[in-house]
Amino acid sequence: MLIEFSVANYRSFRDEVTFSMVANPLQEQDGKSDDRNQFAAPGDISLLKSAAIYGANASGKSNLIAAFDFMQRFVRGSHESTEGTGGIGVEPFRLSTKTESAPSFFEVVFIVGQDHYRYGFEVTEELVVSEWLHIMPQIELGSEFRSDDDEVILFERESASITLHELFEEEGRLLLEKTRPNALFLTVVAQFNGKIALRVSDWFGSMEIASHWASVKLLMRLSTEQLVSDAHYLRAIESLIAHLDLGIEAVQIEKVDLPVVTLPDHYPAELQTAVGAVRNLFENVGHTKVKTVHRKVGDDGQPIGSEIFDLDRNESQGTEKLFSLAGTLLQCWKNGNILIIDELDASMHPLLTQEIVKLFNDSKINSNRAQLIFATQDTNLLDHRLLRRDQIWFTEKDRQGASHLYSLVEFKIDDDAPFEKDYIQGRYGAIPFLGDVRQTFLEKD
Repeated sequence: MLIEFSVANYRSFRDEVTFSMVANPLQEQDGKSDDRNQFAAPGDISLLKSAAIYGANASGKSNLIAAFDFMQRFVRGSHESTEGTGGIGVEPFRLSTKTESAPSFFEVVFIVGQDHYRYGFEVTEELVVSEWLHIMPQIELGSEFRSDDDEVILFERESASITLHELFEEEGRLLLEKTRPNALFLTVVAQFNGKIALRVSDWFGSMEIASHWASVKLLMRLSTEQLVSDAHYLRAIESLIAHLDLGIEAVQIEKVDLPVVTLPDHYPAELQTAVGAVRNLFENVGHTKVKTVHRKVGDDGQPIGSEIFDLDRNESQGTEKLFSLAGTLLQCWKNGNILIIDELDASMHPLLTQEIVKLFNDSKINSNRAQLIFATQDTNLLDHRLLRRDQIWFTEKDRQGASHLYSLVEFKIDDDAPFEKDYIQGRYGAIPFLGDVRQTFLEKD
């Protein structure tokens, strides 16, 4: 469960911003507490089931999701991706001489089991400048372990110096020398099966992040693999797709054997070995194709059979995206995972986007407290009957090109205010300033 995420000096975010999934104590007009779209979490707090991020093009929406993506990838793979002298791949705010050589900051607060964790780091392209892991366990600890804010420091790092707390019951002291300057200490300890480090790393691994179309296609591949191995999962996918009214009656999986590729004997041994390795990799897997089943009717409009389509060749990009998301949605609801997606509404009808948000907000469907975070331009979702004020966020750039992040809950408005109308009229900011575009094109030399 995500509590909050903070980032600074990354892409268009110059100053530190914090995105929060903590539900505010909102009240309805009759004075009753607005308990919609939230769930009780350990530590006597309530968290939101979903949150939407709005803003003009190039305002920072995608960069916020990219920051989530970078932090996840670096935590999960810093021991590999920065092997040797490789760069970390972080992108600082480049429109200021003050920040272009300063470290980028990432921090997340989250819950695993009953415990609250706070984990973060600062990095440049070459090295990890600092790193920290705190815990707020839901158990009584000796007073000597408690800090003023009830958080216990498990470890702290400043460049090459790492300080471990005795509650960090890992083999951390033996791994200090194995941690390279451009790798995270947490990642290294997790690779050596440290219990707490694995717990944190696995939480990062449970997040599904689709920051661009290629990552959505990857989700489709993962969904397909699950379909091949689980007939129950296939039926669940069919049920969800039928619910979303795509005209698809069933889904079929077809495994196509890949052709055997061999090279003439005179080709170099290294190339022969590489081709052999690829052949062995796919030997038992083959290529999986997804087929969709549609009803076929005769001249009188009555059903006469079915027609089979290839998902990747005959269906629209929107249908492909919904199929990709269908498997991920089911996994999130089953396991209580977090789905973070850029442009959720892209290639989809507004009613379908709205339905996905409704499903996440539905306590019966989303009984395991999964969370959805998405960037969108779909103003139809700006409806107080669908989203609370604290579920709506905005990004906006200032004149120096720096992105700022704020929530609708910061505005003193009625809960039943016309969010969409007010947003389009610029009452909340975060809209493009177009100027007199018509006059620009009408001007003559």
